[in-house]
Amino acid sequence: MVGVQALELADYRAAVARIYLTATDLRDFRARRDELFAYHPQSPIPSPGDFDGLSYFPPSDEFRAEVELRPAPGGIEIDTGGPDGVCRYDRVGILDTPWGELSLWWLAAYGGGLFLPVRDATCGQQSYGGGRYLTDTVKGTHGRGVEMVSPSRVLLDLNYLYNPSCAYDDQWLCPLAPPENRLTVPITAGELRYH
Repeated sequence: MVGVQALELADYRAAVARIYLTATDLRDFRARRDELFAYHPQSPIPSPGDFDGLSYFPPSDEFRAEVELRPAPGGIEIDTGGPDGVCRYDRVGILDTPWGELSLWWLAAYGGGLFLPVRDATCGQQSYGGGRYLTDTVKGTHGRGVEMVSPSRVLLDLNYLYNPSCAYDDQWLCPLAPPENRLTVPITAGELRYH
């Protein structure tokens, strides 16, 4: 990627970060995300001009929780199948959530970033089959779904679960939730399947 496309992608990521950092509430966040997807040249939507908005589960306090983060060493390598090749993720720790354990990951690359993919019992029926993300700070998703309360406590808000770009268009390749981030319960919060 060179030239104009690189600048557009940088602008898109900055716009995502602005949404995450400045939206006043979940409704404002969702409206701004729809607007970004509708107009930006780097939108993951194949035909942004025909886009009429994303669909979501209704907001629910049932899917907000402050949880313990247990240290747990380890890492995984995920082959993106694309130009990024194999990416290494180091486990930050295990989150003991009311819905099951989830590993919080750190992308072990230049600059790094937190990554929390989740696959649950809604995937394939109501939400994207490959799972959804709660955060991917490399892409600018700061402070909404995953907030550090202390070095060992994290506030999770699954109302902010969102589809990876590959859920909208096959041109995108996305790392999916590893087996340890697959929940057996339905998480009826966040973004629904596109189309």
